[in-house]
Amino acid sequence: MDAEIELKLFFQLEQQEALVHLLNSLPHSEPEGVKKLINRYFDTPDLQLRKWNMGLRVRNDDGEREQTIKTAGSVIGGIHSRPEFNVAIEQDEPDLTLFSEKMWPELSKVSSVQSELLCLFNTDFVRQIWHIYIDDSLVELALDVGQVSVKREGEVISEPICELEFELMAGETSALIQLGLLVAEQIPVRLGKASKAQRGYRLAAQASPLSLDVLDFIALVPEQDLKNTFIVLLSTGLERWQLLEAMILESGVKNNEQAPHLCYRLRACVRLLRCTLAQFNLLDDKLASKFDCIEGHLDFIETGLSLVEIIDQNSLLIAKLPQKKQLTALAYAQLNALSIPTLIDSMLNDTCYGGLQLALVELLLAFQAGKRVIDKRLELQEFADKMQEASWQRIVELMPSDENLSSQEYQSFARALDESIFVGVAYGALYPTKDRDLFRAPWEDLVLGIRTLAAYRQLAELSKAKGIDLSDWLLNKEQSLLFAMEHSRRSALNNQPYWR
Repeated sequence: MDAEIELKLFFQLEQQEALVHLLNSLPHSEPEGVKKLINRYFDTPDLQLRKWNMGLRVRNDDGEREQTIKTAGSVIGGIHSRPEFNVAIEQDEPDLTLFSEKMWPELSKVSSVQSELLCLFNTDFVRQIWHIYIDDSLVELALDVGQVSVKREGEVISEPICELEFELMAGETSALIQLGLLVAEQIPVRLGKASKAQRGYRLAAQASPLSLDVLDFIALVPEQDLKNTFIVLLSTGLERWQLLEAMILESGVKNNEQAPHLCYRLRACVRLLRCTLAQFNLLDDKLASKFDCIEGHLDFIETGLSLVEIIDQNSLLIAKLPQKKQLTALAYAQLNALSIPTLIDSMLNDTCYGGLQLALVELLLAFQAGKRVIDKRLELQEFADKMQEASWQRIVELMPSDENLSSQEYQSFARALDESIFVGVAYGALYPTKDRDLFRAPWEDLVLGIRTLAAYRQLAELSKAKGIDLSDWLLNKEQSLLFAMEHSRRSALNNQPYWR
């Protein structure tokens, strides 16, 4: 058995030539040639190997065949660690009897699995290889370009493969990140979470669609020290970021109505990560500039959410207006004019995006290895109380109960309110569920109210541009909503915080 430790990065095909030039020019870089790899992935019709968290592949490398079983292993912040079992074979079909009996979870089922195996999908690509020395470590870097493909009802469906795989051959895991950062400074890349096999299963419709409906509370326990708390917060934030990115690329950019909501959640993950670094005094100017860069690419979100709320067939926003069809058509046109897929591509093609991901992974690995420490002596519960109290006091200062807030003021406070809610996402699991949820509910309602106020503003702009007079209707709607929000806010400010 071998154990792979690797970092995977995704890139755009148009960056291939620049990547090859960069990798050839790096110090201590030794090109190791080019090969074409043909890979077939097998499982049973009921996905028994998948149920065992195993992936079975037969690889053809210029006539030399090898069958491989990969187990689930782990992925932490983009670093993949996966045990694998390899056996040379002479045929294109796998022979499970050639593997050690000790590796099977249920040895009695292996013969029936063997008899039912079928090829689910292929991953075929050209691999260019370098050996690169980083201090005393050796990294094998593979640049893979090809496709994942599956036959479905006589038709071949495929997705492109554009990946960089950094595999540690000898030395320290930190060498993978050092080399990744060198690449990310010059070429737009992003962390790769999904393996080729995972992508193949989804393409073959043999895996559940990606989903992350809400930002659930992060799983913390009071017994954790602050170092392990930080590691959990950072690794969870990175994992959710990668998942939402994959959801955006697989579905969101194809559907303008989904994209703003998915991008909002992605930005929430990025903001949660920023808040976490700030709380632990780890947000330096270099990291802050990368966060700001990504925020800039996502500044279409509020406009997009407003337009989607106008369009939403289940929304009561404009349901009773006689101009409903005209306004909906105008909102669709405006949403298409935003060119959200282009804006997302622009973000992914900015080096700040992958650069921040890799910088966070570097920080995560440094704390895991004990090379960085948390200079705080508080217990987790006390620290969480302090973080939530500081966040709460900021909201109280921005929204004092003895002052009336206008629509514009509410919208200007939206980010602060978001960030206060994210602090609750980070530490809320440490508190009684009922008290926590009762306290948070009116503030989450205010966030939705702010979004509706923004939609009214968007409606005002759309109607004015087309000579539709909605001024009296909009004023009445806005005032009614503000009255309800003010009542909710004052009640919420009087509620006893659950962390005290």
